[in-house]
Amino acid sequence: PARGASLRLCSARVAQEGINKPVIERIIRVDHAGEFGANRIYAGQMAVLGRSGVGPVIQQMWNQEKEHLKKFNELMVAYRVRPTVLLPFWNVAGFVLGAGSALLGRRGAMACTVAVEESISEHYNNQIRTLIEEDPEKYKELLQVIKQFRDDEQEHHDIGLEHDAEATPAYSVLKTAIQLGCKAAIFLSERI
Repeated sequence: PARGASLRLCSARVAQEGINKPVIERIIRVDHAGEFGANRIYAGQMAVLGRSGVGPVIQQMWNQEKEHLKKFNELMVAYRVRPTVLLPFWNVAGFVLGAGSALLGRRGAMACTVAVEESISEHYNNQIRTLIEEDPEKYKELLQVIKQFRDDEQEHHDIGLEHDAEATPAYSVLKTAIQLGCKAAIFLSERI
């Protein structure tokens, strides 16, 4: 994880007593799908822009996303959660979104990053509120993971802005379209 923080759970399996299993399953399933999709987006961006001047910046963000996905893979086992059946679709859609935005140039790639990371940060904030309402002590470790990853996503958002995302032609249209896609992906991945 970023900044050297340790986000390991105490054991490979988590005690299931007293947890709100439907809420936890929904959270872990959708977060796993989101981190999987983010990895595919950055893979697509790197396929197009990996050798450009912005390649190292994209690679740095992708490396953090790889750690996020690794952690959610572990959480899926620990909480015995099945992945969304939509992973094959997110595999292709994520790569296409990443490569397609990168074909617009570095600004297009960064506009995609801003749109996605803003959506994900908001989504993580909603999950944090849900877990705090449920029982902040009971979900302490999961809250720690989600807060750390939310902070990383916000950092990626800010990096996108620093790299002229808003200078992309039709930025607001592109951002809105990507965020609508993110909302649909979140809705579907929570449920199937």
